[in-house]
Amino acid sequence: MGSDSDYPVLREAAVMLERFGIPYELRVVSAHRTPDDMAHYGRSALERGLKVIIAGAGGAAHLPGMLASHTVLPVIGVPIPTKHLGGIDSLYSIVQMPAGVPVATVAIGGGRNAGILAAEIIATFDRAVQEKLLAYKAELAEQSRAKNPLPAVGELHMAIEKPYDRDELS
Repeated sequence: MGSDSDYPVLREAAVMLERFGIPYELRVVSAHRTPDDMAHYGRSALERGLKVIIAGAGGAAHLPGMLASHTVLPVIGVPIPTKHLGGIDSLYSIVQMPAGVPVATVAIGGGRNAGILAAEIIATFDRAVQEKLLAYKAELAEQSRAKNPLPAVGELHMAIEKPYDRDELS
């Protein structure tokens, strides 16, 4: 993360990584205040055994792109909501990368999805993570179904009293 103020959003990514049993590092490495440390972090990530980097930043939000320029690992950028522009500045900064230096970008404040996306990348080669993801997605489906149960047989005709006329819908 670019600053410790980014922690609440990136903590959501950490929670998801923990859920899938994926070890992670949580560091403050600023692209602007400590550029040499940031470059070293990106360059050494592969040899430290990292498989994916999740980088969150607000405002100018250069951290994800700068890390991507120093590593061959996939980088997931998390735009942090900002006080003045709500995070749209962060989003544009992260998503508009030049050709050859990609950064996968999740929604503004999307720490949870960043953690899930990192797990999906790791699941391409780690069967245990793949199985945990499948179970998680099945759980999401069950939660969704529980909020909107299907009508029992015989109740369906009660819910639709008359067929819709296409002309009425236009």
